[in-house]
Amino acid sequence: MAAKWADYLISAVQYNEKETHIVKVLAHVDNGDTVGAGVEMTRQKVVTLLDGGTTFKTIYKGSDGKWKEGAEVRVVTIEGEKYIRTDADKTKKDNLGSLPRF
Repeated sequence: MAAKWADYLISAVQYNEKETHIVKVLAHVDNGDTVGAGVEMTRQKVVTLLDGGTTFKTIYKGSDGKWKEGAEVRVVTIEGEKYIRTDADKTKKDNLGSLPRF
């Protein structure tokens, strides 16, 4: 990892019981050449930061144990409600792909 992928990198996620909304994520500061320690961040904080121009991407550990770049995270508004997604699908739920749960 040399160039910065995003302002924050998300490595794990926690959903509500119905799996429709994220409760919180494990976010890391992207330092360019390193990934910072993970801190829990609420869904609302992620939405607020994304709306303010902060960038997020997902990350995952490769078979070599190193972090790999995932997908861009964005806010998608459907019928007035904001969802955190890695795709532009119009499904009424948050979706950050197949990130591990915590």
